[in-house]
Amino acid sequence: MRYAAFCFLFSCKTKKPLAARKPVADTTAAVKAVDPKLLKINSIKSAQTAFNTFSGKARTKLTISGETNDVTLNIRIMRDKKIWVSVTAIAGIEAARAMITPDSILIINRLQNLYVKQPFSYINKYAGSRMNYKMIESVFVGNAIPEALNVSSDIQPSGANTILTGNLSELIYKLTLGADNKLNQFYLGNPDGSESMEVTNSVFVQVGTRVLPSQIDMASTVKSKKNTYYFALY
Repeated sequence: MRYAAFCFLFSCKTKKPLAARKPVADTTAAVKAVDPKLLKINSIKSAQTAFNTFSGKARTKLTISGETNDVTLNIRIMRDKKIWVSVTAIAGIEAARAMITPDSILIINRLQNLYVKQPFSYINKYAGSRMNYKMIESVFVGNAIPEALNVSSDIQPSGANTILTGNLSELIYKLTLGADNKLNQFYLGNPDGSESMEVTNSVFVQVGTRVLPSQIDMASTVKSKKNTYYFALY
């Protein structure tokens, strides 16, 4: 009887309502697809030489008063602000000095006692009207021009290389990047070829913590006038 009464009392106990169950978060929601072109552009950007300041030396040939001489360039760059170039002749004598900013160019020719200060457009007589300050910085450190590193560029594989093509202010550009996404060749010109610039970077070498081209070759055409330059970095 005691057992039966205990069971009766237990079974008649007031039941508490169950708490409402919270809905389980849907973990099957679709993940937004990543644009493969954007991934490639970001990969190329990460392979470019990053710097706030840069200094280096290069050998080249300089023609002054009809005479061509082997000279050494001492190059210093403060990113987005200034480029200093000191030209030293064989005997260690400074032959010329230049300072380039986004707005102007200053040239001191010590051998001829000449001082030239011009707006940045002065350099466009030799390197094309679309050459800008950022492009010059890119050339010296072996980087791709920043204007081409965007998703509007057409990206195509070419063996181990990658080709970027597109349009920039009515000019066409073509960049060839190696398997390491470093710039091997760059072309910028108008459709009829009357104005163009081409830069070729030869074998890249490790310089400190940076990877730089061991030789930079440049060729420009401006109004049928052709100019060629080369810089051998060391």
